Amino acid sequence: MHPEIHFLPDDRKVTVRPGTTLLDAGRRARVQIRTRCGGKAACLMCKVRVPDQTGLAPMNKNEELKLGSQSTEGYRLACQARVTGPVSVHVPEDPLKAAVRAQLQKQKEDQEW
Repeated sequence: MHPEIHFLPDDRKVTVRPGTTLLDAGRRARVQIRTRCGGKAACLMCKVRVPDQTGLAPMNKNEELKLGSQSTEGYRLACQARVTGPVSVHVPEDPLKAAVRAQLQKQKEDQEW
């Protein structure tokens, strides 16, 4: 059976084979997860929050070392976290997208005056 991955806040779901990384699952679901290193756990940009990690393989030493104290706070590196079962993943908003969204909201508020 292939597990279903649920990406929030986009509310997108994708079914993948066990062993697939969250980064690859995100690409299949067309969810943008930032990365610069190509999945080598070097840039730390693909950090996601996974409150219930029962659907993921345990962290490898490299991921645990890179995340430090955040490894106990529900964070994982999407390029390293491998799927073993169904899981929900909280993807942080891209900073550029957040800035554009905030600017559009400000313009909308200004127009209402």
